[in-house]
Amino acid sequence: MICFCTNHNIKYSDAVRLTKVDLNSKTNRTEHHTSTILADELIVRRGQAFTVTLKLTQAFNPDLYPLTVVAMTGDYPSEKRGTKSCFGIPDSVTRSPSAKAVWKIELEKNSSPTTGILTLIITPPAITPIGQYTLTVKYRDQETLLATVVVLFNPWCTDDWVFLSDEKERQEYVMNEQGIIYRGSKDYIDSQNWDFGQFEDNMVNICMKILDVNNKHKKNPADDESARCNPIYVGRVVSAMINSQDDRGVLEGNWGSSFWGGVSPSQWNGSHAILKKWYNTFCSPVKYGQCWVFAGVMCSVMRLLGIPCRVVTNFNSAHDTDKNLIIDKYHSDTGVMPKESNDSVWNFHVWVEGWMKRPDLAEDGKYDGWQVLDPTPQEISDRVYCCGPASVNAILNGETALKYDVPFVYAEVNADCVDWLIKADGSKVKISSNTSSVGQNISTKSVGSNKRMNITDTYKYPEAVYKVQRNIKSDEDKMSRSLQMDTTHFKQSVHVSSLFSQVSKPMNGEDVSLKLVLHSESTADRPLSININVQAMRYNGSRAVNIQNELKEETLQPGKGDAASGEDAVQKMHRRDRCVKTKLERLD
Repeated sequence: MICFCTNHNIKYSDAVRLTKVDLNSKTNRTEHHTSTILADELIVRRGQAFTVTLKLTQAFNPDLYPLTVVAMTGDYPSEKRGTKSCFGIPDSVTRSPSAKAVWKIELEKNSSPTTGILTLIITPPAITPIGQYTLTVKYRDQETLLATVVVLFNPWCTDDWVFLSDEKERQEYVMNEQGIIYRGSKDYIDSQNWDFGQFEDNMVNICMKILDVNNKHKKNPADDESARCNPIYVGRVVSAMINSQDDRGVLEGNWGSSFWGGVSPSQWNGSHAILKKWYNTFCSPVKYGQCWVFAGVMCSVMRLLGIPCRVVTNFNSAHDTDKNLIIDKYHSDTGVMPKESNDSVWNFHVWVEGWMKRPDLAEDGKYDGWQVLDPTPQEISDRVYCCGPASVNAILNGETALKYDVPFVYAEVNADCVDWLIKADGSKVKISSNTSSVGQNISTKSVGSNKRMNITDTYKYPEAVYKVQRNIKSDEDKMSRSLQMDTTHFKQSVHVSSLFSQVSKPMNGEDVSLKLVLHSESTADRPLSININVQAMRYNGSRAVNIQNELKEETLQPGKGDAASGEDAVQKMHRRDRCVKTKLERLD
């Protein structure tokens, strides 16, 4: 851009001050690890210098004519809020006494001021709010646009709160566009390839749009833009914006059986198509998502913004709605679940972890590191459907008084499961209590490979699990883990030695065979009525369809049924109906 001065006392040849600006984009983007991002803008990371080369028509004399640069972002740039910075050569710029996030500038040694060729070294500080900046330069009487620059978080910078020291981990959790999301159940873990695509076309604009349409920005744009210096704040905003529950978020959730008007969550295999559709439809929610889709999309946004992020799956994940660390389930004496509980245990639940410091929790760094962020709209947090960042270290140590949402995530991996028998007269009897079934095989993709990494020990101490297991002694507790039955009338003489155990590994489309082993300590035959009830459950613990009901009359002979002599009662439950098979496979 060439500007001309209108002062008639200056010769025309003197009026042109700046003839060329070179952003050195290739070099800058390589050094800032942004060369793989498909975008036209210069994209840099805060806390790290970048260079811009200027060509003036005259020699540069800073003593006579200082050069001043102003960097601004947002609609309400402010030095006090850190969204505006004034700096120059020499650094004689008048600044506000309360100015934050002051950028630095110096001349590169290879510059040639006498010929008017200047290479400026510009450094946005490590506390700079992320976003798109305009840089203007003023020299003599001329002020012109120097550059448009996008500033991101910098996990390579030791002063940035998202600093990650290991280069292999930075490559995995920031730069890797391909990942794996784990689903299924704790004993049958399945994997799905996921294309994060965080550096795909227009992702910079999409992610900036996500920040700009969040409710906090609508309420107070100046404060919101200033707070983008903080990865804790940004992570919380992104968590809220990935779901559309109470804002113009990206995804609409659907846990039903019909996905009319949209795409079934199981059909998505990447984030870019979802984010692009949201952006191109003027921020209309994309239909539909479930937990792994929400998490995959959030991971893409976090990685683009520069916050190290990984997708994590918790198997046997508790959803504790009343915050009492107990998941209640109800059963009739026939095994049927007579009523839904507000609490549930999901076969699996998927969230993300973001890497950042937590000086808001402790100055000694004890809560730094991985933080749980969950964009799936489960419970309201500060009047918004979002979750986290909750320190994994705080969860590990049970420090549930800390923000954000540590108690909820703690319950997801530690809640007790209590089963209740609802009798015909409506009375309720506690038939089981299991303190170790929730929070199993917490999994994420390994660094640098496609192997699954079990990170359960980062959430739970193994010693505590073993202690709980040693304390489970009563027959009632032993038989309650998977078999729900009223044993009041024979529990003194009948021992459930093996519960329902599988004869062979279940396979999609194949019959399921289970066995129930009972051992009688009575001296007489014991007649038994065994109610078999089979119900399909969705992965989030909700009941989907009743498959089979059967009453079986058996006689348990005295002294029979121990493990050595085999089983006295064997019940094979077959999925014979082809339609039922299809439903089971889809719901698994």
